[in-house]
Amino acid sequence: MSQATEPSPLALLIGRFVSAYLQDFLTAAEEHGLTLTQAKLLLALNEPPAELPMRELAGRLACDPSNLTGVADRMESRGLVLRTVNPADRRVKYLASTDQGRDLAAQIRGSQVRAYRALAELTPEEEGLLEGMLERLVPKLEAAE
Repeated sequence: MSQATEPSPLALLIGRFVSAYLQDFLTAAEEHGLTLTQAKLLLALNEPPAELPMRELAGRLACDPSNLTGVADRMESRGLVLRTVNPADRRVKYLASTDQGRDLAAQIRGSQVRAYRALAELTPEEEGLLEGMLERLVPKLEAAE
């Protein structure tokens, strides 16, 4: 059993950044009539690959697959996502974004003004350094799922 340690000042600062970013994202999602989970799903479907199995999406969004079904139902009724069935295994359902969903995802990203304004203050060199560090760290966090 590992011993608990106090978070470093850097970890605390990253936590504050993530919290502020998520609040900005939630505000943008709500402006477009979406919950946080619905907006996260829509943005996930607008990154490669464009179509994903619902079980994999549930894992990415850290939600129960049965909850994702309800979320997908509501989004499908709004014309934002399309559900398809794998012809080789009809138990596997896929979700993809529609044109309307892609447009809304772009609007949500465009509505995240605080986050983008903050990131725009970085110099190109600082942005490159941060991007390189995040490209190294994010896969390690994602692998912990």
